[in-house]
Amino acid sequence: MESTPVELDGSVMEGGGQILRVAAALSCISGSSVTIAKVRAGRSTPGLRPQHLSGLQLVSDMCGGVLRGGAIGSANVSLTPGKIRAGKYTADTRTAGSVCLLLQVALPCALYGNATTTMCLRGGTNTEMAPQIDYILKVFKPIVEKFGVRFDCDIKMRGFFPKGGGQVTATVRPVKELQALTLLERGTITKIHGWAYVAGILPFRLAKDMAAAAMRTIRREIKELDVNIQVLQEEKEKACANGNGIIIFAESSTGCLFAGSALGKKGVPADKIGIEAGEMLLRNICHNGCVDEFLQDQLIVFMALAKGTSRIRTGAISLHTQTAIHVAQQMTQAKFAIRKCEDELNITYVIECQGSGVSNPNL
Repeated sequence: MESTPVELDGSVMEGGGQILRVAAALSCISGSSVTIAKVRAGRSTPGLRPQHLSGLQLVSDMCGGVLRGGAIGSANVSLTPGKIRAGKYTADTRTAGSVCLLLQVALPCALYGNATTTMCLRGGTNTEMAPQIDYILKVFKPIVEKFGVRFDCDIKMRGFFPKGGGQVTATVRPVKELQALTLLERGTITKIHGWAYVAGILPFRLAKDMAAAAMRTIRREIKELDVNIQVLQEEKEKACANGNGIIIFAESSTGCLFAGSALGKKGVPADKIGIEAGEMLLRNICHNGCVDEFLQDQLIVFMALAKGTSRIRTGAISLHTQTAIHVAQQMTQAKFAIRKCEDELNITYVIECQGSGVSNPNL
């Protein structure tokens, strides 16, 4: 890959932290320095937030890079990467900033190290505007492993908004190269299961109410399957604050995975939370694509790095996905194309990517 410096406009398309995460990861792997101007320009709190900054610092540490403009509120930031080194790394948002988003930026980099990398990530594990850690383990991990990614993730402590304080340890093995992935056939939905949970001093009936409402919502649309949603009280020593939520998974006959989830909020009845999660799951399985709306954009980086042509059938293409593609095409030699497919029942899209086939120089 060429190591020409790349300049990106941080306000384009989705215009949020995702541009930073995709750009930093691909900069680290490709060896090209990247400058991002107008960071999160359209947001109510523009510039770098603690979570973005801790992710950028983590990646910069991992590749012995130089990070400029690395301060809270900074609108311009640049990363000049060095060589990726395996080792033990720690990142702490010091807020309820998402550990899952820290993993999103750091995981691709760790794959191109010279040995196993261990990351201790601190912040929120189950927070709004980010995947829940349970999603990472049950949906993201099994699918991304099809590219050849190997990682483990251990939840030491759950952290919720506003306190954070959660902790996750991720162990990532290096790869020589990633292989392309084809996900075109959804098959039929064969299993729907999940759990509703309460943590801290919140009453257990909240979990029961969320689970019951979610099951009612799903059963209205899907009559032929058992819907199994467990209710859990999070162990005292495994959560450092009060929190409640629900996450539901669907599996298909061809191994596709989908989710719907919601988090408890002050003043919102538990059954509303359950209904929200149930409706989200139904929305994600009604289009006949092979990935849900959240996995869609998270796979773009891996498609761009893989060797060969990946093809993934999806529902409507999200702005997050378009943004990730835009950044990946500027940072790598990958070429993406999106094809619309219509049949009597559904409109789906196929995202096709000729991957850049990055080989690990450190192995």
